[in-house]
Amino acid sequence: MKCRAFMCMAAAGVVTTFAEPSYASEVRMDIYKDPSCGHCGAWAAAMVDADFNVVVHSEEFIVIKTRLGIPENMHGCHTAVVGDYFFEGHVPLEAVERVLKEKPQIAGLAVPGTAECSLAAEDDSPVYEVFSLSKPDMRPSLYMRIDGR
Repeated sequence: MKCRAFMCMAAAGVVTTFAEPSYASEVRMDIYKDPSCGHCGAWAAAMVDADFNVVVHSEEFIVIKTRLGIPENMHGCHTAVVGDYFFEGHVPLEAVERVLKEKPQIAGLAVPGTAECSLAAEDDSPVYEVFSLSKPDMRPSLYMRIDGR
């Protein structure tokens, strides 16, 4: 009987070790935003709706950009951090999920400036570009082009 119990516990341990998290809300997303930006709140709400565990910080939003080494020409109105990646500005959910799934060797993604209505590619939003920033030199390259028209 002891052998059988041991085998069951060992099997349960293996399943637990290799199981994927069942809820995305286990994935923490820290968002550092300008307290005066109204668009950032909508973007954060969209990330909550996508089941991220969002923690919003209204202080240090410039400090985090500097600490992460994000070039000024790539700055957006907020910075989100998930694990080893940052998402600068209104990066669409589709791009965030793609990076977290594929785990490319980049520092993060950026949509410079403030891209209004950029929460989903199917919106009536204008054309805008999402850039990936390489490690360690933060050189931008086109990652995705969004045409919401």
